[in-house]
Amino acid sequence: MALPKAKEDALQARLAALPAIAGKGWLAAARAEALARLTAMGLPARRDEYWRYTDPATLNSAEPTPAVRFDAGDEAAPFDGMDRLKLVFVDGVFDAAASDDLTLSGVNIERLAQAGDTDIHWAQGLYGVLEARGQTPVVRPFAALNTAFATDGVLIHVTGRAAKPVSLIYVHNSDTSDAILHHCVKLDPGAELTLLENGPAAARFSKVLEVEVADGASFHHIRIQGRDHQRRAVTHIFARIGAKSEMRSFTLTANGRLTRNEAVLELTGDEGRAHVAGAAVGDGDFHHDDTVFITHDAEACESRQVFKKVLMNGATGVFQGKILVKPGAQKTDGYQISQSLLLDEDSQFLAKPELEIYADDVKCSHGSTSGAIDETALFYLQSRGVPRRTAQALLVLAFLAEAIQEVADDAIAEDIRARLERWLARHGTKG
Repeated sequence: MALPKAKEDALQARLAALPAIAGKGWLAAARAEALARLTAMGLPARRDEYWRYTDPATLNSAEPTPAVRFDAGDEAAPFDGMDRLKLVFVDGVFDAAASDDLTLSGVNIERLAQAGDTDIHWAQGLYGVLEARGQTPVVRPFAALNTAFATDGVLIHVTGRAAKPVSLIYVHNSDTSDAILHHCVKLDPGAELTLLENGPAAARFSKVLEVEVADGASFHHIRIQGRDHQRRAVTHIFARIGAKSEMRSFTLTANGRLTRNEAVLELTGDEGRAHVAGAAVGDGDFHHDDTVFITHDAEACESRQVFKKVLMNGATGVFQGKILVKPGAQKTDGYQISQSLLLDEDSQFLAKPELEIYADDVKCSHGSTSGAIDETALFYLQSRGVPRRTAQALLVLAFLAEAIQEVADDAIAEDIRARLERWLARHGTKG
């Protein structure tokens, strides 16, 4: 079926502005298939069901809206002091001089730009494969665009227990940069990896992360999105989780004009676990959208969606989350919570929680709330001598605690809490 003219025109303008991607071998074939998917679906519009709360216009535009870089001063970058393997991308371009050697015990790491021209590679069974599966029942055009036009990324094959975390660092240098990165992670049975991500990346950033977690494997993902307030980003995580395996993903977002984080997870082996969580704090012209789809397609699996947003001065938060339990996925344990704390009457939280269940022996729940700070609790703290703004900050941190608890590493969790405290101090909620 032909696309409506408005969608066709928007797509052609977007494609015309993208650089031609040279390539051969397995990667060229995957890109061609993704471009065919994108051409069939077109770019999203506000009338699309899963974009009615978020305007995709600046993500659709041929050129990115300029974004001024944020100066963090002397504040330490996230994960500083940790023993980790660092891979640095500047405006989407790999910076070999700033990066560590790619050698790591238990892990094989390659760059997409270098491995893509081979005839045969393990990543051809993953690159674009989970993204294509994630296009049903909801189309995700920006993910297909990413697969077709990603200029680089990393391919990580984990064969054992990684000696230390792999850290992807995204540096924003140009006010008009438009970065597209695509990463693939494959964990063999029983393997373990922690993947860290931080930084604003570009004025406009598109990223896809595809993860295959084999039976008995464990994948931990912690992401701190950069503080450049004018940046725009659309990210996707696609994951397939095997039997008795575990995936945990946590994202902290502070600032950003527009952020859309999508997660599409499939539990395909019995007794698998998938946890995805996020904490977002925004002030003013801040729009943050978490869109999550978790499919239970095996028995006795557990999933958790925990998302908390703190909004002030007209900021907007969006949550769209779904748990799908397929026939035969008995003894499913699915939990979903999305909550917002509105620090004024101008901010808003838009939520669309969903359950779709085709099995009869399940335990699934979802809840979504939006409200102001508890005045009784605030009064109690003030009556004990706590200044009002300090009391507000304490209550905000308590509100975010459930999401931060999804971070298994205590040191990282404490650093996240400290960063949130500093954000609250800068934005006038702590004295």
